[in-house]
Amino acid sequence: MHKKLFESFYPDECADSAYSIDYQSLYDKGYRGIIYDIDNTLVPHGAPADERAKKLFGRLKDIGYSCLVLSNNKKPRVKSFADDVGAKYIYKAGKPGRRGYHEAMMRLGTDVSTTLFIGDQLFTDVWGARRCGIRNILVSPIDKKEEIQIILKRYLERIVMHFYRRGTRT
Repeated sequence: MHKKLFESFYPDECADSAYSIDYQSLYDKGYRGIIYDIDNTLVPHGAPADERAKKLFGRLKDIGYSCLVLSNNKKPRVKSFADDVGAKYIYKAGKPGRRGYHEAMMRLGTDVSTTLFIGDQLFTDVWGARRCGIRNILVSPIDKKEEIQIILKRYLERIVMHFYRRGTRT
C-alpha cells in the first residue's frame, strides 16, 4: 500500500545539483525546454542569480534549450531572477497544480516529450511535473536553512525517498 501511495511522488531521476546534470546528453535525446524551480534548486532561498546560474543559463542557450523559471513566489523575486539569467518566467505558479506547468510548455513551445523539469521538492516540483507527464529531475537542496513549512515537508520527503531508494519503484 505504501508503495503505491508514494509512487506518484517519485522523481524520474535524482541529481546532486542542477549544475551537475549532463544537459548536452539530454538535448541529444530530444529535450528542448527546461522548466526550473528557483529557490534551493539554482540558488539559496531568496538569493539573487549568481554567476554560476548566469553561466548555466548561457550554456543552455548555446546548446539550444529554451528555459523558464516556474515559482510559487511573487513577481518581484521571480522576474528579477529570470531577467538576470535571461529566462522566461511564471510567478505564483500554484505548484503542484498543472496550470503553471502547461503554461510553461506553451511559452517554451515544447510538449511533455521535449520538456524537463528540475527542482528540489517532491511535493511541489516533482509531483506537479509528474501529474503533467513531464520528465523530472530532483536535485538536492542547495541550502539547509529553510522556512519552517519546507522543513516539515522535508521530513515527509525523507519517508518517500526511503521507499524510492529501497527499489520499490516498478
